[in-house]
Amino acid sequence: MGGGAAGSRAEVEFKNEMSSAFILTRALIVMDGQIQYNRQDDSGALGDQKSIPIYSGSMPPGDHTIQLALTFRGNGFGVFSYLRGYKFEVKSSHAFTALEGKALAVTATAYEKGDITTPLEQRPSVEWQEKVQALGPAAAVAGGTTPAAPAAAPPGANGGGAK
Repeated sequence: MGGGAAGSRAEVEFKNEMSSAFILTRALIVMDGQIQYNRQDDSGALGDQKSIPIYSGSMPPGDHTIQLALTFRGNGFGVFSYLRGYKFEVKSSHAFTALEGKALAVTATAYEKGDITTPLEQRPSVEWQEKVQALGPAAAVAGGTTPAAPAAAPPGANGGGAK
C-alpha cells in the first residue's frame, strides 16, 4: 500500500458505536484489493473494541477504495433472549482520493440508524467520514468532516439484514 515519495498519508480507522444489542463477531476490511484487517471472534472480545486502527502510512496519490464486511450477532436477555439467534451482515464501501502533500483520515463508523420503531434488521449501518490536512509541521485543516453520500444500491446491499 505504501508509495509516493512526497506523496500523501492516510490513517484509516473503524469505530464500533453499536449498542449492546449487537455484538461484533467478524470484521473484514479491504483497501485497494488488499486485506488490511480480518478478525473473527464469537467470544465478544472483538465487539469490546470500540476503535480499531486499520491503516497508517504513506499512500500513492489518486483514487482508492475501502470495502467493509461486518457480522453482528444479536444479544439479549430475559424476554429478549431470542435476539441471540439473529445474525446481521453489513457491507459497505467508500471511494476516496489521496491528494499529493495531504494527510487524509478516513473513519468508518458502525452505528444503529433509526429508532425503537425501526425493525432490528434495518438498524445496523455504516457511516464514512473524511478529514484532510496539509502534510508538515504547519498542518492547517484543508477540509472538514463529510459523511459519505448514500450510494444507490439495491435494498439490503449497504445496510445489512437478518440472516
